[in-house]
Parts: sequence; C-alpha cells; structure tokens
Amino acid sequence: MKESLRLFLDYIEHQRNYSPNTVDAYRRDLFFFISHLKAKGTASLNRVDYRILVEFLSVLREKGLADSSVARKVASIKAFFKFLSVRKITGSNPALILSTPKKGEKLPRFLSLEEVTRIISGPSGKKWQALRDRAILEMLYSTGIRVGELTSLERKDINIIEEMIRVTGKGRKERIVPIGRPALACLMEYMEKRPYAREEILFLNKHRKPLTARSVERLVEKYAMAAGLGRSITPHTFRHTFATHLLERGADLRTVQELLGHEQITTTQVYTHLTVDRLKEFYSKAHPRAR
Repeated sequence: MKESLRLFLDYIEHQRNYSPNTVDAYRRDLFFFISHLKAKGTASLNRVDYRILVEFLSVLREKGLADSSVARKVASIKAFFKFLSVRKITGSNPALILSTPKKGEKLPRFLSLEEVTRIISGPSGKKWQALRDRAILEMLYSTGIRVGELTSLERKDINIIEEMIRVTGKGRKERIVPIGRPALACLMEYMEKRPYAREEILFLNKHRKPLTARSVERLVEKYAMAAGLGRSITPHTFRHTFATHLLERGADLRTVQELLGHEQITTTQVYTHLTVDRLKEFYSKAHPRAR
C-alpha cells in the first residue's frame, strides 16, 4: 500500500504538476484511508471493494466531518484508484461509481472596504518587518492571489513599469495579474528597506527564510484581531473580498475568473450569489415599495 501511495503522489507531483499544498492534501487523505484499511484488517488494495468504501464514508460522517472534507477525501480516493486501475496495479476500480457527497452551499465571508482599510493600516512604523506586513496585506487585497502564490513570489515576478505581477498558480500555471498603485508603493518601500536585498524570494522572515503560508495566516490573524475583527479572517478572506468588490463595482465574471486563476467559471460563480444578496439587501432598504 505504501509503495502504491508513493507512486501516486510522485505521479501527481511530477507528471500532473500539482502544487505542494495539493499533494500534501492527497497524502493526508490517503494516509488516513490506508490507516483505516489496515485497522479493519484489509491487507491489500486489491481487496478493497465498493462496500468497504461506503463503510469508510460512514466512518467519516460519524466523526462529524464537514461535507466539504468528506467530498475532498472521496475525490482523493477516486483519483487514487483510477491511477491504480490505469497502471494495472489493481484489477478493478471499486471507486468508479462512488458518488461525491454534495457540499452544502456555504458562501465565503468577505470584508467591507472599511474593514479592509482597518486591517491594512495595522502595521505601523518604518522597520522592514512592518513594511513587509503592510505590503503583504495590500497585495492580498489588491491582487486576490492565494497565500501559496504570494509566498512563492520572487523579485523577477514584479513588473513595476507595467504595474503587473506574474503569479504561479495551481498546476504551476502562470498568469499575469494587475497590482494597484497603493500596493505597489508599499511593496517598493519594503523592497528598498529589507536587509536581504539580494534574495530572490520576495517575502522573508528575520532568519532570511521564505515566509510560509502558515506565517502569513498568523500575520493576517494578528492584524485582524488588532482591528477588532476576530480570528476568523484569513488570507483567503482577502481573496473572497477582492472578487466580491470587483463584481459589485461592475467587473464581468470572466475577468474575475481569469484574475483568480479559476479553471472553471462555476468556481467563480459563487461570488455572484454574494453580489445578488447585497443587491437585494440594498433594494429592500432603499426602495419605498420593497416590502
């Protein structure tokens, strides 16, 4: 089982070019699944059938996992067994008819412009760490990039003249994203003051190491707490806010899809629900005969 898992992870990382975060998610999901099989006495992947898979899903639900978490694990199992079947490592694919549970429609949280401003204005002073933090917060809101995309940015990815950045997204696909002038100004000030000017990676910690995604999450949480917005604000909240604010101000869905780096427009369409809800809210408050 371990060798089969190793082959699969090697395949999605080096042949399918999945991001490190995605590979890690598959690794965790499938390690959990294989541990369950061993605990139940299933010694070989060839002995896994549809009944065993359904039983595993029941175990997940008994643990109280969210629909989204169950759906992700099902997707990992289906991809794993498809790989094993195509490579003739297993005789059949027991996950072929396994259905992915429907996710409850959970609309992403986003911030108001006033809330964004409060968070971004949190870092103060002219020390390079404060300038770095301000640049990170400005960039998250200005570009809508993922936290993993932000931490992998290098100096050569910043085009100051064109006011654009080159982003390497999921599947190592590159896209070009505009960056607003306030964010660019903060970024340039940070780049001038940071002590490790020759390092290619843009955002570094005090030990001259690249910031991790978790470091950025803690940074956002710190300034959100200081702004009185609680612990639930994450870098992804800025991404949701970026998309929602663009749509509210007239951007078309295809443009937002391209800026976010979504392969499918259905992924972007969740934000239309947010803007429609806001329109209804404004209408009910402002129209004299709305109710």
